[in-house]
Amino acid sequence: MKRQNTERIDVVIRQFLQQNGLEKPFLEHKLIEKWPQIMGPLVQKYTGKINIKDGTLYVHITSAALRQELFIARHELIQKLNNEMNAQIISDIRLLG
Repeated sequence: MKRQNTERIDVVIRQFLQQNGLEKPFLEHKLIEKWPQIMGPLVQKYTGKINIKDGTLYVHITSAALRQELFIARHELIQKLNNEMNAQIISDIRLLG
């Protein structure tokens, strides 16, 4: 017997997260987890603690030169990170030393 009203599991999970107000925290956690893949090994080497609060991504960067480069490109970086997650997760980046 074949089921007629089946749904993809990713759709069901996304609906569950949305209905329970968990989608944004889930995506924030996933973004932090994917930071090394998105930014590459050089940036990861100089990255310390990362967290997101109220749409702002806080990243500790141990290299002053890299911190300055990322600061200059922060608008493009915000767009890149949001595009990678297919969602508007962050609106600002604070690069801390």
